[in-house]
This record gives sequence, C-alpha cells and structure tokens, in this order.
Amino acid sequence: MAEFAVWAPERSRVRVRLDGGRDLDLTRGEDGWWRSTAPATDYAFLLDDGDEPLPDPRSPWQPYGVHGPSRVYDHAAFPWTDAGWTGRALPGGVLYELHVGTFTPEGTFDAAAARLDHLVDLGVTAVELLPVNAFNGIHNWGYDGVCWYAPHEGYGGPDGLKRLVDAAHARGLAVIVDAVYNHFGPSGAYAPRFAPYLAESANTWGRSLNLDGPLSDGVRRYVIDSALMWLRDYHADGLRLDAVHALVDHRAVHLLEELATEVDALAAHLGRPLTLIAESDLNDPRLVTPREAGGYGLHAQWDDDVHHALHALLTGERQGYYADFGSVESVTKVLTHAFFHDGTWSSFRRRAHGRPVDRARIPGHRFVAYLQNHDQVGNRATGDRISDTLSPALLKVGAVLLFTSPFTPMLFMGEEWGARTPWQFFTSHPEPELAAAVAGGRRAEFAAHGWLSDSLSGADARFAGPRSGHQRPVDRVPDPQDPMTFARSHLDWAELDKPAHRELYDFHRSLIALRRDRADLTDPNLDRVTAWPGERSLVVRRGATAVAANLAPHPQRLSLPAAAHATLLVTDPGVAVDGEAVDLPAESAAIMAV
Repeated sequence: MAEFAVWAPERSRVRVRLDGGRDLDLTRGEDGWWRSTAPATDYAFLLDDGDEPLPDPRSPWQPYGVHGPSRVYDHAAFPWTDAGWTGRALPGGVLYELHVGTFTPEGTFDAAAARLDHLVDLGVTAVELLPVNAFNGIHNWGYDGVCWYAPHEGYGGPDGLKRLVDAAHARGLAVIVDAVYNHFGPSGAYAPRFAPYLAESANTWGRSLNLDGPLSDGVRRYVIDSALMWLRDYHADGLRLDAVHALVDHRAVHLLEELATEVDALAAHLGRPLTLIAESDLNDPRLVTPREAGGYGLHAQWDDDVHHALHALLTGERQGYYADFGSVESVTKVLTHAFFHDGTWSSFRRRAHGRPVDRARIPGHRFVAYLQNHDQVGNRATGDRISDTLSPALLKVGAVLLFTSPFTPMLFMGEEWGARTPWQFFTSHPEPELAAAVAGGRRAEFAAHGWLSDSLSGADARFAGPRSGHQRPVDRVPDPQDPMTFARSHLDWAELDKPAHRELYDFHRSLIALRRDRADLTDPNLDRVTAWPGERSLVVRRGATAVAANLAPHPQRLSLPAAAHATLLVTDPGVAVDGEAVDLPAESAAIMAV
C-alpha cells in the first residue's frame, strides 16, 4: 500500500491516476495537502477537473523522464553497507568536482564508482557531484533540473546514486551533491502548476522562487525537505547550493539560515558532519559567519576572487570580470584576505562590491578555492581548460599556489593530469524553440562580457577558445545541442598513460600529500598568512613553511623574509636555496621549510 500526498493549497480537487488507469480522489487537509493510500507503483496527479496527468512535484523516481508518471520508491529497501561511516569534516579536506555524464565514457553512477580508487590515490577527501536530479533530455550539465527529489534516470536512478555514495564511503570519500534551488529548468517543471512556487520577480534563469510571498511557507518547506532528503536518505555528506544570490528572500530569517539550522540538527541526529557550501557572487562573509555571530551559519562558500586572481595572473587574460585582476598584488590580497573585492570598486559591475572578511574570526577553510571548475571552464566560449593555454611549468605553479593556500582546494575533473579535452556547454532539449533560444542566449552572454569581439586577437582570443589559427572566436562557439559537443566533453582517461600527463598527476598527488602532512598548510587561520609581491613573483609565508613562485619567463632570485635557513620540500629542477634567498628558474615554484 502506497501513500500519495501532494501540496496544492489553491486547487479545488486533486486525483491520483494509478497504474492501470484508475483515478482516485484525494482528501484535502487544512494544511493544503491532499492525501490518500492505494496499492500502486506508477502514478500521476490530476488537478481540478482536468485530465492531464502530471508527475509528483516530490517524485522520488522518474523512470520515464520528467514528463512521464512518477514511481513509488522505498528508501528503506536499499542494502547500505556504510553503517560505520562517521563522515568527513571539511577543514583540511580536498574537493574534486565531477559531472557524472562526462566523467566516464558510460556516464553513469556505477561507472563513476568504478573510478573512485583514482581519487583515493590522488588524495582527495570529498567528491562534489554536479546536479544529479532529473532534467529533461538525455544529457545536460544538470542545472536545468525540474524534479528536486528524483535522481536522473539516465545516470542510474535512485539506487544508482546510493551505490555510488556507498562505494565512496567504503573508500573514505565524502560525497557532496550540487543542489539547485534558485530556479526550475525550462522544460518539465510541473510544480508551479500545483502551488505558487514562483514569484513575479525574475533572475538570470527565469522567475524566482516564492520564498517570502503568500503561501511561501510551503515553498520553503519544499526546498528544505529536498535538501534533508539528499543528506538523510542518500547518505550525502553535504550540499553545494547553486547561486544563492538568486534566492530572493526578504524575511527576517533567510531561507539559508533556516536551512543551515535544520541541517545542523540533522547532523547531530546522524552523528556525522554535514556541510553546506554556497555559491555566491556577493562576496559577503555573512554567509559563512556563525549564526551566533549574526551570520547564516553555512559551512563554506565558493571564492571566485581567488580563481580570478590566479587565472588572470597565469594566463594574462583581462576580459569581462577579469579586468580588475591579473596583478601579483591581487593574488597576495586574496591569499591573505579571501576576497579581492571587499568593498572596493569593481569595474565589471561599475560599483563597489563585497564586504571585508574578519581574518581573525573566519577561518580560511570556509572558502573553497580552485583554478578551474565547471563554470570557469564550461562558460568559456569553447570550454577550453587552462591546460590548453598554459605551459606545464605554469600549471605546476598554479597548483602550488592553490594547494598551499589557507582555503579548501578543489579540483575539476581531469585537472590533476592536465586534461586536454574541453568541457563545453551541452544540452539535449527536445523542443527546437528552446534549443535555439539557449544557443542564442549564450552567444549574447559572451558578447555582453566582451569575450566575442571580432577585434580579439593573439592572447585575447585565447579567452574564447583554445589556440588555433582562427582569430574570430565568435565563429567557434559550439552548438549546445550538437551531440558532438557532449561527446567532446568526456574525459579521455587514456591521457593518464602519457608521460607528461602522468608527471602532472604525480605532482598534484605530492602536493596533496604534503598539504595533508604539514600542519602549516592545513592551518585555516587567515591572519597567519603573509605574502610579499614581486615582479611576476611572490613569496608566501605560512608558519614554518614558505612558498616562492616565479611566473616570469626568466630566472629570478627571491628573498625569503624572516627565514634564517630554508629546506626544499617540493620544487622544480634547478631550484636552489642560498641562506635567506631562493633561486628559481623561469616559471617555477618551490615549497620550503624555514
């Protein structure tokens, strides 16, 4: 016997259509929920006197796609083997972001599970999955999801996700699920037919969620219950919350604070740490400030300023939002203060932006830092990685600066071996009009950022795509709907067998091991980080550990302030320490005990 329940507070009648075609009237409660029980497997709802069967807004399983009927699912029936799992706390950890559909040739949860030993060998502590909830079509980044309770069937459905999490826990890896609660995807979003899930306001992707208007209590519950489900029923260890700046909420208690409170309560009940990581472009440390100090109490947030500073310095790119970055001084600021824009003028936004981080009170591990991620690769016109532009030597310099930073480092799949495969924006919308609109919208966005100007050439043209003889990147934007765009975005695991790629992999592995073994490098105290900028060079001091980086195309001798003697820990060939100075070849870095 299955229980059927749906929140539809403004509907006059709700029926459930059971497998076999029988319709059953549901009974309305005072809370706006309609309920009944019946023996069934597949089901759909009918609203008022209509005859269009609609999937359950809280469907746990969509075996026929987002437009088809829902299926009953028993979470208690899965044979978990992780009873001894006590979780992994974020401090001191290393994240690895992957997209299930392109991480392996098969593009499934089970295939991803088969590659987990690679991540264990690398030394990462947590896998961060791009959104896995159901979306329309065959392949997608996942940010067009419409069923916020159902894992995508093409990846392996509910049981497939549980097998992946179970396998990760067996290897000591935590699993973080990317959750998108700021908008519904453009196709298959039936929840707004049942209740006022949407507000009149709009964000980048369409209408905003109704978080503070009439009947918004039920909408907020819809979000929070979904989040708790991933953590409780799928044993996930955390959530990455997409674009929280697009959550418009004017209530006294913001949705994020309410969510953090309930997640902390669940963590106490489960006896393992649960982590909420926000993506936000606000540069507002209140997100990760404890609730006791007036913040929202989230556990971490992505830090794009670290990425922008490192990327612009390493590549020389200055288009769009990179305009304010690129100097050594910008890197030294983010390494010591987390944000570059902390109340300063942003030329891209044409206004002051951000808020200072209290270095003495907010630990660095609450900021997730990266050289690459799905956005910063996939939202380039051709989805090219920095390994397509930078020399192997500069890739190593970037990795040294990332893994010796006071932040929580994150790798994007394949970055550890300098993958040469692009990661492009791909969709498989069945609706031709929607497909055309998506392609046109991306080209307009690139143009608005100044990334597709016909005048781009040389180094500037690299920003829109990989090196080639063409000087018109506007002509090289791949069609998101072309199946080859998706195919090109798959990792080529055979690259690991090539000496240059294996060398870079081993270098990342040694950096992660050093970071794990040396207390200075996992110390999250921002006020214990000191940095000295030079001419295309910098020195960073973290306790008894010093990092020297030379980004110039020629050798440099860098002084090591307050160091009586230095011993090399990780370095490039040709590096030599002489008392309180270090001699660095072109495009090289060294980590030293001082």
